[in-house]
Amino acid sequence: MAVILQMTYMKKLGLPNYSSHSCAVSLTVEIPDVSVAAQESSKLYALLQTAVDNEIQEVGFMPDSTTYGMNNRQTNGHAGNGNGHSGNGNGNHRTAASASNNDDRWNCTDGQKGFILRIISESKLNKQDVEEQSLQLFGVGVKALDKMQASQLIEELLEKTGKQNGNGQRRWSRQPARA
Repeated sequence: MAVILQMTYMKKLGLPNYSSHSCAVSLTVEIPDVSVAAQESSKLYALLQTAVDNEIQEVGFMPDSTTYGMNNRQTNGHAGNGNGHSGNGNGNHRTAASASNNDDRWNCTDGQKGFILRIISESKLNKQDVEEQSLQLFGVGVKALDKMQASQLIEELLEKTGKQNGNGQRRWSRQPARA
């Protein structure tokens, strides 16, 4: 009676920027009887391990770690990661290519952008002062604010100009600038 011996060998390696790659090889062999299973298993394991080790040495495509996954909008035809985070850690939250394509792009919603601009205009605020306030509060300029930060800035501006959000309560608690 024939015996089927099936074995899989897999290896997963961690790569920079929380990435990884893995390789697995499976093999099914027929052995004459159970008495040779241990010997065949050892040979099969060594064969599979060698095959995986030879293949996993080739990492393949590795994205540029300074830009990949750092922008939640489309840049140069490649979609971002969609996780809502942007920035590359140095305060410049757009690549040079996207900055040259559209200097008027904001990270918050269009409604928030319009409301911020309306508060500035109607209250005759200095745009540079608002930019500096954003940098001081959040570590980024007004256009780079995410939705929550933009909401917090709006509340700060309404408070500064003597206007309240209706019930006099703050909707968001102030959060420190992100590192």
